[in-house]
Amino acid sequence: MLDTQLTSSLSYKLFRADQVRENEAQAAAESGCDMFTLMQRAGDVVFKQCLELMPNSDVYLVLVGQGNNAGDGYIAAVNAKLAGKQVHLCAVEPQRTLEGDAGKAQQRWLDSGGNIDGFDAAWLKKADVVIDALLGTGINSYIRNEFADIIDAVNESSTPVVSVDVPSGLDANTGQSLGRCVQADITVTFVGIKPGLVTGAGKQSCGKLVYADLGIGKAFQGLAKASATMLNIDHFKGMGPREINSHKGTYGRLLCIGGNRGTAGAIRLASEAALRSGAGMVRVYTHESSVIQVSAGRPELMVTDFNLDEALAWATCVVIGPGLGQDEWAEDVFEITMKHCQHQNKPVVIDADALNLLCKQSTAFTLSDSILTPHSGEAARLLGVSIDDVESDRFNYARQCSQRYHAVCVLKGAGTLIDNEKKTWVCRHGNPGMATAGSGDVLSGILGALLAQGVETDIAAKYGVVLHAKAGDDIAQRYGQRGMIASDLFDAVRALINH
Repeated sequence: MLDTQLTSSLSYKLFRADQVRENEAQAAAESGCDMFTLMQRAGDVVFKQCLELMPNSDVYLVLVGQGNNAGDGYIAAVNAKLAGKQVHLCAVEPQRTLEGDAGKAQQRWLDSGGNIDGFDAAWLKKADVVIDALLGTGINSYIRNEFADIIDAVNESSTPVVSVDVPSGLDANTGQSLGRCVQADITVTFVGIKPGLVTGAGKQSCGKLVYADLGIGKAFQGLAKASATMLNIDHFKGMGPREINSHKGTYGRLLCIGGNRGTAGAIRLASEAALRSGAGMVRVYTHESSVIQVSAGRPELMVTDFNLDEALAWATCVVIGPGLGQDEWAEDVFEITMKHCQHQNKPVVIDADALNLLCKQSTAFTLSDSILTPHSGEAARLLGVSIDDVESDRFNYARQCSQRYHAVCVLKGAGTLIDNEKKTWVCRHGNPGMATAGSGDVLSGILGALLAQGVETDIAAKYGVVLHAKAGDDIAQRYGQRGMIASDLFDAVRALINH
């Protein structure tokens, strides 16, 4: 099972905002156009997206700042006016004459008979759609009050918003809100997709993400190196058919460890997910009080509460953490497991409470072929920082985690990140319905099953995350997001992995 060549497409590559700014002029020149032409193309695309979002809209409110982002807004306003729309344009500094290409765009708006007014929240109630061209990708510090007040009014309104390149107030590289951030319905981003638009709070803020290379994509890709790659299910060829003469041992022996007193459900979800993802044999080592709960109704699982050393020797790979706890039993089990996997160089997925135990003993173990699956709270503990730190710069902390522990880090959340110390990938699938108890346990089981079947660690992490998230999307599409439970994913994962 290998990645396909689809990921070479520019529409799946991520570029930092500074990379776009530093290379777009040369890319435009190599493509036979100038920067003002790019601005015109950007404004055209924004207006077309407004028509798509609100095809019967008659009243446009265009909000502009002072940079090139404002220039794109002016061009979009001209297009809307020429199309017969009623357009109200409000600037943060309505008397200010802009310079350069933005100045040309501003003059085009004035030449078309348009006016430049100060902002009045009353326009929001009259507008059918808002074009947000207040702040672009150059902002990297907290925004001024005059912008914050407008953003607050826009967010309090129910009028649909189309943001130009990036929602105003969002750090394009990290996805962090710089004090205030527009919550857009659509964000049209240009030349290169910025990392902050596809993960964490940034993914929420940008709404539907639309990408336009403005006709210079090929030249730009030759100048700039992508900082990360987005993944979806179509990027994977799948596992391929099984050999006719294969047997259960062919597809690995996975040991799932966890399920302390009162938390049997977590390891049950992980181990059953592993079975549904194709692992040949799955054994569970659990607390003595959890044996019946784990084995009930699923006779295919081999469940034990004794002789951990023998179970580890039997296994070809390990999942540890779901429901493990952090008491003396958990600490003993964790230490025995980690020493075995380190000594035997055995692949291991470290999840949930095993991550919390790992951060207390991070210098004691050096593992190869390991996958860590933290959410932002667990990542914060692993790195000794705050949750806000992690969420404010997810790409940075995913890389720090993978480098500190020399493992593939799966930083869970909206736009889950996969980092292997050298490269970063972002999962395009997933939805808020998956924010439910046990969803992460299912993911750990899927990852363990892929490792058990011989998939390389990097690819297992990428494919497993995408399988898990796409299964959640399929369930949400069929039944809705609310009410989704972790075990709903089993059948969807099975269908995808056999596709």
